[in-house]
Amino acid sequence: MSGIKFTKDHEWISVDGDTATIGITAYAQEQLGDVVFVEVPETGKTVAQGDEAGVVESVKAASEVYAPVSGEVVDANADLEDNPALVNQDPQSGGWFFRLRLSDEGELDGLMDEAAYKAYIEELD
Repeated sequence: MSGIKFTKDHEWISVDGDTATIGITAYAQEQLGDVVFVEVPETGKTVAQGDEAGVVESVKAASEVYAPVSGEVVDANADLEDNPALVNQDPQSGGWFFRLRLSDEGELDGLMDEAAYKAYIEELD
């Protein structure tokens, strides 16, 4: 299964094999404004779907970043600690937060595709 999926908490997840890359959506970044601090999970940490996995703080607010699926953190984007503005510049590519090794691919079925996510955020505005 590949492609990008989305959560109602405004995380995106891109799956390649059994590894998923996770970050916050452009919509979430726009709502937050200028990101000033990012905390990413430690490599080796195991998270369950819905667990808090990180924090993003902006000049306006602080927000948790949740794990869209369960798995083990295999990589974290250390660049964000030194340059949190990457989240503003490129939230759905260079501004990724962490990578997981999936423990249950079936959890992906409960996430939204891009069309469903766009419809969801249109309802919020």
